Amino acid sequence: MAQRVEAAERLLDLVIALTHTRRWMTKQEIRTRVNGYADAASDAAFERMFERDKDLLREMGVPLVVEHDPVHEDDVGYRVDAAGYTLPEVSFTPAEVGVLSLAAELWQDAALRSSARRGVTKLRAVGPAPEPDVHAGLALRVRGPEAAFAPLLEAIDTRRVVTFTYRAASTGQVARRTVQPWRLLSRDRGWYLVGHDVDRDAPRAFRLSRIQGRVRATGAPGAFDAPAGDDVGALVERARPRAGTARLALLPGRAAALRARGREVPGPDPATSTGPLADRDVVELPYTDAELLAEELAAYAEAALVLEPDDLREAVLRRLRAVAALDSAEGTRG
Repeated sequence: MAQRVEAAERLLDLVIALTHTRRWMTKQEIRTRVNGYADAASDAAFERMFERDKDLLREMGVPLVVEHDPVHEDDVGYRVDAAGYTLPEVSFTPAEVGVLSLAAELWQDAALRSSARRGVTKLRAVGPAPEPDVHAGLALRVRGPEAAFAPLLEAIDTRRVVTFTYRAASTGQVARRTVQPWRLLSRDRGWYLVGHDVDRDAPRAFRLSRIQGRVRATGAPGAFDAPAGDDVGALVERARPRAGTARLALLPGRAAALRARGREVPGPDPATSTGPLADRDVVELPYTDAELLAEELAAYAEAALVLEPDDLREAVLRRLRAVAALDSAEGTRG
């Protein structure tokens, strides 16, 4: 038995057929040649199906044209007006290509970054080169969801218990947590998991940026039922990071994104200061999550030194040590 064609696929095939027909297509030609209309059990069923599809195409803005044979007026056909359906040629100035290139740099998420780069590559292949100074000094970033987001979302959907390593906001202690995941919430530029902490036998909220390593689903699907209508505001409030202000020593001309968000303050006297702080600019930068800021600062390496607070400096050093250990391990294997 032939597989039934979905309505969306049938509509797409109809648009393709009516766009590429040399003259027009009669109803009988559409019924026999366009994929999906053979599913009609009778002439009346085909008529209803085709009339619905015509109405949908017109609602979507597809210019469907009805043609009549000048000799045989009863001979009616249909086609899509290609001139009214084809988009005009798209062109960009060098400055516009530069702005689009800047927009493509926003995405840190791996999947979005690759898609954005492919799009910009295609634009540059057919258009002018971007103006070199159109976005000089700018470094924009938009974070995608953390790596824990996808496995947690799947575990919520299948109602499976998860385990992960978590760094507590209040104590900084790292421990293994076993959780029945209920829902994911976005608050204050961060994602939170709300669920039942099995070991503590109590509902808890966990900020995804403090989950370390992989999230692993355990047990069978359907292991629990998530409660509905709970007030999760208090749970998320307890899991929210402590805000603060960082003092950073930045190399001249570097870290433009940090400078744009902070304010420069007096630093050591250049005439008497020596060592790593010599000739650096001191910037105060407010933050809402030390772990997220540490992740950003680690990417600047020696261009940004953390003067205070201590917990932020330690978070940056922890990331840099992890990268150094990874490089050392790669060198050993090589």
